[in-house]
Amino acid sequence: MTSRAFLTALAASGVAASGLVATPARAEQGPLAAALGAGSDWTITASVRARIETIDNQFRASGPASDTMASIRTALAVEYDAGPVRLGGEVVDARVYGEASNSTAGTAEVNALEPVQAYVKVELGNWGAGKAGVGKAGRGLLTLGRQTMDIGSRRLVARNRFRNTTNAFTGANLEWTTASGIRAQAFWTMPQLRLPDDTASLQDNRVELDKETTAVQFYGADLTVPHVLGGTAEAYAFGLNERDTPGHLTRNRRLGTVGARLFAKPQAGKADHDLEAVYQFGKVRRSSADSDHTDVTVSAWFVHGEAGYSLDGGWKPRLAVLFDAASGDGGAPGKYGRFDTLFGARRGDFGPTALWGALQRSNIVSPGARVELTFSKRTDAQATWRALWLEDPHDAFANTGVKDSSGATGRYAGQQIDARLRHWLVPGLLQAETGAAVLFKGRVLRHAPNAPATGSSAYAYADLTLSL
Repeated sequence: MTSRAFLTALAASGVAASGLVATPARAEQGPLAAALGAGSDWTITASVRARIETIDNQFRASGPASDTMASIRTALAVEYDAGPVRLGGEVVDARVYGEASNSTAGTAEVNALEPVQAYVKVELGNWGAGKAGVGKAGRGLLTLGRQTMDIGSRRLVARNRFRNTTNAFTGANLEWTTASGIRAQAFWTMPQLRLPDDTASLQDNRVELDKETTAVQFYGADLTVPHVLGGTAEAYAFGLNERDTPGHLTRNRRLGTVGARLFAKPQAGKADHDLEAVYQFGKVRRSSADSDHTDVTVSAWFVHGEAGYSLDGGWKPRLAVLFDAASGDGGAPGKYGRFDTLFGARRGDFGPTALWGALQRSNIVSPGARVELTFSKRTDAQATWRALWLEDPHDAFANTGVKDSSGATGRYAGQQIDARLRHWLVPGLLQAETGAAVLFKGRVLRHAPNAPATGSSAYAYADLTLSL
């Protein structure tokens, strides 16, 4: 799709949206459910997001020096509440257009016409308390089938928002909340393997259903306890086991991941914090090559620290200092040290993903600062600065693939600045968002043997989201 064709389509969608959002909502139903005359036991929602983005001076070791693409993500979710049992499903159609033939866009951007959710939810315990509380006995929810999950900080398990496609799982997920607010969760799932995964099919936006297999299993437990040291405490343990199957080669990860978190949410006129530490162990292979049958022992870690303060009044600014670090792999025989972020989201900590996504929780040391502003109920903005170093100079930096195995180019990777502005054109229905990022390359990203011969990298995007 050409840029002109995309803009024409975007304008047309805006005209269509203006007609849709003019439909008045009835009772507590959204506009789509109201237009369909759905009863109170039905929940029907839909959204369409159209985005255009561009990157210049590629930071990756591979991919085009510059790239521009349009993406469209359409989602329709339906749930029927039959009392203690709910039946639901969701179809997501994620497509991209106009990308370069050697674009870095892949299964994180393309997943056409996919039923990412198809579930049965069973209410357990005392749901009669409703919004007023959970009752003396507490209450729980058992979800069976295809589903998406957000756990804790979303750094290790998340339903992706900014990314065009999302992580999804098939299995069982049990959540329980006590009367005192303690929340426990246990799950066993098979992560959905997004298909197609070959370049030609992805660029053609070909429809192919994702698959699940017992050859890839993800399971774990999470416990959250409120009112601990001025905030909320969380502890968790996850397991990931995978093995090769015909047509799907893996690194045969057998990983255990344990972590703890202490956090207090931002509130006007108060300080907040978010501290998280994670350790990872197990076995893995260095590559997914069919010829690689050598297991190495994993010992990896990740830490996040954030301290903020929200001012009361005016634009309600929140100022925060940040620190993230994750281990890299030095290449020692029989050992592997690069942290695996599993099924986590990166947008909140590290800026835009999609054609950007330079940073991730692997081989990175990054202090930073952030300012968040809320101009009104309709408009907000934020900007983040980060300094960047490699935790291990022998490993590839973060998500760039840029690597100097000798370690001779050192640890300094550069600095990143990113900013975002959001505005509700029609409150609750139509939102516009725009953002940009710049990566000022340091010695490693300029002089490592496979570093691209480009200057500082720049990225920008703009999107419209219609929620019905």
